[in-house]
Amino acid sequence: MTPNIAIVYVHTPDWRGPRLWIPLFLLWIPAILLSPLIFLVILGLCLAGHVNPFRAIALIWAILCGLPGTHVRVSTEDTQVVVRIL
Repeated sequence: MTPNIAIVYVHTPDWRGPRLWIPLFLLWIPAILLSPLIFLVILGLCLAGHVNPFRAIALIWAILCGLPGTHVRVSTEDTQVVVRIL
């Protein structure tokens, strides 16, 4: 399953930001339109690096499908940033 929504949240002691819901499924529209160009770039990079292009595309797809459920939390002394991908 591909990622559909990302939730970004920033929290500081002085300011509490809203949770931003970013619809990732809208990124698939330009990705589909640019897919021939993306495929040619991947093919060129694979040929230059002596990598099987089908294996590279399968790996990229596996990474994209593994993103849902990712929860990244970065915090310093004052600021906390949380990114969740659903």
